[in-house]
Amino acid sequence: MAVYVDDMQAPFGRMVMCHMWADTLPELLDMVDRIGVARKWLQQPPKASWVHFDIAKSKRALAVRFGAIETDRFGPAEHCARLLLTSDNPETVARGERQLEAVANCRARRAGEVQGSLI
Repeated sequence: MAVYVDDMQAPFGRMVMCHMWADTLPELLDMVDRIGVARKWLQQPPKASWVHFDIAKSKRALAVRFGAIETDRFGPAEHCARLLLTSDNPETVARGERQLEAVANCRARRAGEVQGSLI
């Protein structure tokens, strides 16, 4: 069980925001309580793709200090795909597998772009 923060940097007013999510809702709520984010900012379906908070960079630093795992911009997609894998529906599981493959391909392509730019 874990809490995650991605490296997204979306401007919101005078702040820069990223996503924070967890394997379970209690873990996520415990972390927002620890870092001082109001629970009312919880985002969840149907208004959001998955259960998460948008948090400021300063809160991200606190979350990491309290044990949150840093991930890249593909972390949320990977998390949602892994949730699909827990389904009893074979079609849903297959969709999750395809999404995980797409995430791996995106990461590989991005790594190639980064390596190519360093040469």
